[in-house]
Amino acid sequence: MTAAGGPDGGAGAQREGCADLHIHTMASDGTSSIADILAFVAAADRLDVIAITDHERIDAALAARRMASDDGLRVQVVVGEEITTRGGHLLGLFLERPVPALKSLRWSIEAVHDQGGLAIPAHPLVPYPLCAQGIVLRRLLASDDPAVRPDTIETFNPTAFGRYRHRTVVRFAEEHRLAQVGNSDAHAAEAVGTGWTSFPGRTPEDLRRAVAAGETRHHGAFHGSTGQLGVFGRQLRKYSRDIRADVAGRVRRDGTGRDLGYPGGTERPPRYDPAGRNGAG
Repeated sequence: MTAAGGPDGGAGAQREGCADLHIHTMASDGTSSIADILAFVAAADRLDVIAITDHERIDAALAARRMASDDGLRVQVVVGEEITTRGGHLLGLFLERPVPALKSLRWSIEAVHDQGGLAIPAHPLVPYPLCAQGIVLRRLLASDDPAVRPDTIETFNPTAFGRYRHRTVVRFAEEHRLAQVGNSDAHAAEAVGTGWTSFPGRTPEDLRRAVAAGETRHHGAFHGSTGQLGVFGRQLRKYSRDIRADVAGRVRRDGTGRDLGYPGGTERPPRYDPAGRNGAG
């Protein structure tokens, strides 16, 4: 079910929709701004739906949704969050407010569903604290309460986490008749779309229906170790800049801090500012 190459249907083909639902920005541990991510996606013109899923926050995702709409881009942005739970990382999609971190996986899934969202454990089954484990997922999937069941799991993630247990995760999804979802887990604009999900239709609502019906498929190509080391180096440089900017803002007491990657993202408190799109921040 995994296919290499780009998310297109070939010459003359009536392709399905394509989505990448796991993307990080400068607001968390990503290295690209919202503008750079949207520009990359627009230039590639392959993805119909993307989700911005920064760790423990949704401000950049809300800004991205607004910016894509204001610019009339074809791609539609889903507001998401990668939530750190005590049972591993969880993608919450279709959110309007952030879900608190460090709760149980069960509580967090229910909190996502309370907003009408989709709850998708990220890079699951890897024996590492940031990944949901099989024993916990089986218990939740067997629950009589649908509010605590994950909607699906991430069956393709091109990072080292995803490569390590990929076949096991696919078998787990098949065993539990879960939709198979692929994402890039991108931390740089050029990585967006290296993992993706195909689905009947083109819109976020089409995607939701496809997940519920088990009609999605994952695709992508795993990263090489060299490329991941390069992104790690960019992250370290970003963290250094962030610290300097935060310290400088406090020293100057001018209400600024690190750049969160969207207009108004250097202000404290940060707020999306459409008027700032032609200026700094």
